[in-house]
Amino acid sequence: MAEERPESLEREIEETRERLAATIDELVDRTSPKNIVRRQIAAVKATFVDEDGNPRTENILKVAGGVAGFVAVLVVIRRVTR
Repeated sequence: MAEERPESLEREIEETRERLAATIDELVDRTSPKNIVRRQIAAVKATFVDEDGNPRTENILKVAGGVAGFVAVLVVIRRVTR
């Protein structure tokens, strides 16, 4: 194995340093609370609204049905325990 020249090693170290800095910047950006909230809001909107801005009624009805069912269970439990 031939010895590498100092300039080559320095260049490799600098490239590695730049890749690590870019990775750290990306991780900081991904874990930023503002960006996390922004991604979650986009995910919820995508669930209930399509690309054209029209409501996705099938998903809205599923959630509404789940909420109504949960409320009904609470009402039944409340009446049974009285």
